[in-house]
Amino acid sequence: MKKVTNVFYISAIVAILFIIWGIIPKEVLPHANLDDVTSGIQNYLVKEFGWFYLISTTVFLGFAVYLIFSKYGNIKLGKPGDEPEYSYITWFAMLFSAGMGIGLVFWGAAEPLEHFHNPPFGDNETGEAAKRSLQYSFFHWGLHPWATYATIALALAYFKFRKQAPGVVSAILHPLLGDRVKGPLGTFIDFIVVFATVFGVATSLGFGAIQISGGLSYVFDFEAGTALQLIIIAIVTVLFMISAMSGLNRGIKILSNTNIILAILLMVFLLFSGPTRFIMELFTNTFGSYIQNLPNMSFRMTPFSENSEWLGNWTLFYWAWWIAWSPFVGTFIARVSRGRTIREFVLGVLLVPTIFGALWFSVFGGSAINLEFFHDANIISQVRELGSEVALFAVLEHFPFGTVMSVIAILLISTFFITSADSATFVLGMQTTGGSLYPPNTVKFIWGVIQSGAAAVLLWQGGLGALQTASIIVAFPFAIIMIMIVISMLKEFKHEEKVLRSKRTKK
Repeated sequence: MKKVTNVFYISAIVAILFIIWGIIPKEVLPHANLDDVTSGIQNYLVKEFGWFYLISTTVFLGFAVYLIFSKYGNIKLGKPGDEPEYSYITWFAMLFSAGMGIGLVFWGAAEPLEHFHNPPFGDNETGEAAKRSLQYSFFHWGLHPWATYATIALALAYFKFRKQAPGVVSAILHPLLGDRVKGPLGTFIDFIVVFATVFGVATSLGFGAIQISGGLSYVFDFEAGTALQLIIIAIVTVLFMISAMSGLNRGIKILSNTNIILAILLMVFLLFSGPTRFIMELFTNTFGSYIQNLPNMSFRMTPFSENSEWLGNWTLFYWAWWIAWSPFVGTFIARVSRGRTIREFVLGVLLVPTIFGALWFSVFGGSAINLEFFHDANIISQVRELGSEVALFAVLEHFPFGTVMSVIAILLISTFFITSADSATFVLGMQTTGGSLYPPNTVKFIWGVIQSGAAAVLLWQGGLGALQTASIIVAFPFAIIMIMIVISMLKEFKHEEKVLRSKRTKK
């Protein structure tokens, strides 16, 4: 444990204290329990500073697009002779699996279905509502979140591999804050990163267990209680710890490639066994609307309270969640991106997951809407009764080999589940050992236990929502840090260009 920094001890203690706070019954702390306190803070931030989340994510997208066309695009994330460590397929698979794979499986059918029955504006359950439901699903899972990830991932990769700086977020701000990042300020910044990662991933572990148990219950008529969910967490914990101990080039690489193969198989099957023409027409039509309306959606607020609840519950919630999730995903993407140019990196991180995500929502969401619109399947009633986690399985049962496809879906959720937790233990180990690219297994083991313990205990006590809210609250200060990262990066790029110009002049 010689490699660990103060961030490790501070973060571990705070994480344990939050878990203890989360399991204290409301009767003991009627006005100060974790759920009420975090919900109150989050509701205030979304209501009063929703505009800040909206503008921040749009700034990150603008920054990413600027880098694609700028003179900095040819700068390599590494030394001049460095070559990419992973092939394009493996690279895309790894960043996609860590980024939002499990979320797409969970929400692929459920979110468009929800927007179809409760649109952001206009009448529900109409053709326009159907197109709008896909358009906003693309929006929530497309360019904005991946630009948020790309911003921090690019900064970490640039400073780590090109400038040989520590692979921690605080080091990125050195051009802006100087040596202050090596003191308490830097420790605080890195603590925020670890806090958001621990609780964000713990929440995903809990909700992943809920969806797996929901799928098992729906398909095989198991009893989907807390006991089954805790057993799932225990099994997955053992599997992701084995994967984590095997190293990045074995466990995560193999699982990520498996994920992408299973995801494509499931998507292709539903595309061709379902309403193929309807899905593809909906995809092309909606993707065009998404691009056309992107500026309007990027700045849409509700100053006159026109369905402001929808905006807060969906768009602003997502923007805060992606910002809170970005330290984890960004650190992992940075680690697997050495040797790529800035232009290649940004294009890859922005476009490939966005297009794949749009096609995914078109296939699964389009199939769900087709069943609702043309066949009166009333899947929404099952979702209302049993939860959003059953939407995917309720859709699949209407198609050939529905049970087989549901089993593959459960397997896919499980592998995404393991990959996310595995990636998180690596990222937490890296962030609490001064940016080590090969954090000790002991450190990864401790973070794995804390994550799984938090998910299990709060799932048992019904406090997962509070944990998710606590993670999202961190998005507010971290959004400020990310804006500072953009400024720091631009400053460093200008400095590097000046140095390179000076060298060329001397030659």
